[in-house]
Amino acid sequence: MTTTPEARASLRLDDFLPYRMSITTNLVSELVASTYQALFGLSIPEWRMIAVIAEQDRMTQQMIGLKTRMDKVTVSRAVAALVQRGLLVRETHAGDRRSHWLALSGEGRALYDVVAPKALELERRIFSAIPKEEIAAFTATLRKIEGLVLGEE
Repeated sequence: MTTTPEARASLRLDDFLPYRMSITTNLVSELVASTYQALFGLSIPEWRMIAVIAEQDRMTQQMIGLKTRMDKVTVSRAVAALVQRGLLVRETHAGDRRSHWLALSGEGRALYDVVAPKALELERRIFSAIPKEEIAAFTATLRKIEGLVLGEE
């Protein structure tokens, strides 16, 4: 397939918004991941799982995947690691024998209670140079983009 000169000239990757979002996301994720790994021995998927279950009390792997947009393999690996560490417990799902409820163990809840304030502090540090109004507008824009992509707007 040949590319026309007009097509080549019209796309500057550095100005392409999806690319800019991806680069920024990767940079922030790398900082967060290195912090969580160094302080708590947690990967980003493991932390997301702990945080989302803490908000809901218990969830299935499928529910976690839908909520966090993580793929099945990532969720499965994170569950296995967290169960092995004793941070998550699996309970039989009476309504679906192929599925299990996942809940934080006492140790998992205690870890969440330590990590959550550190996560909020890291967020404050990363975004401290940006005025609160801009953060609010940016958050609203991200939510709007999510809705548009998911067909909810």
